[in-house]
Amino acid sequence: MQFAGPAEQYNRFMGRYAATLAPALADASEVRAGHRVCDVGCGPGGLTRELVGRVGAANVAAIDPAPQFAAACRQIAPEIDVRVGVAENLPWPDGTFDVTLASLVLGFMNDPELGVREMVRVTRPGGTVAACMWDTTAGGMTMLRIFWAAVGTVEPGSPGETRLAGTTEGDIAERFRRAGLDDVIGGALSARADYADFSDFWEPFTFGVGPAGRHLVSMPERHRAAVRDACRDALPSGPFSLDARAWYARGTVPGDPNSSSSQ
Repeated sequence: MQFAGPAEQYNRFMGRYAATLAPALADASEVRAGHRVCDVGCGPGGLTRELVGRVGAANVAAIDPAPQFAAACRQIAPEIDVRVGVAENLPWPDGTFDVTLASLVLGFMNDPELGVREMVRVTRPGGTVAACMWDTTAGGMTMLRIFWAAVGTVEPGSPGETRLAGTTEGDIAERFRRAGLDDVIGGALSARADYADFSDFWEPFTFGVGPAGRHLVSMPERHRAAVRDACRDALPSGPFSLDARAWYARGTVPGDPNSSSSQ
């Protein structure tokens, strides 16, 4: 239910970062022409769109538990194989894809360990599994850092999103190693988003999208006002841009790559 709203609201809140995050993850995953790829937890299709541009719509599959997000993703191109479903039970046979990716999803899986194992299962031997999550622990995701710091002015000690899987440096890589992936590497990806003014920054929080939005709408009105004022004090007037850092990891599915046909 954290992502029950319309796709347009998600895009205004978090989707605006996809224009820079999606190519960074696709580059780190070495997605190239001829690959068959899967976008796990595709949302409205920010990463899916980037993958279509690299490998063609007919070579892209995507899945999300939110029907309205899956519907938005289908609108990118009719040839995309878009399903409604969860990462922990992917509806494709073993070894279907050359590259399987999950952007900003791991922390929202009911069972991240199972979700990663499923990503491994549907990827061919020698193929690549990759994922990223915002750095909400060390504060590298500026938008969320500003928001949760403002929440802390009225709710001291609030953990924010620091307990989500994948938000600590090295966490995704360690999960990949436990899932049996070889040649695991990890690091940071950089993204950014532009805002017209403070209202453009603040209004999407009021939609109740994700942990931050849900937390805001659950607060008493006087606390919401205090959070808004603290955010305003932390940001410039007029247009501005915010940087964001995501932790990522990628690994190789073990086995003989020649035992499964590779495109």
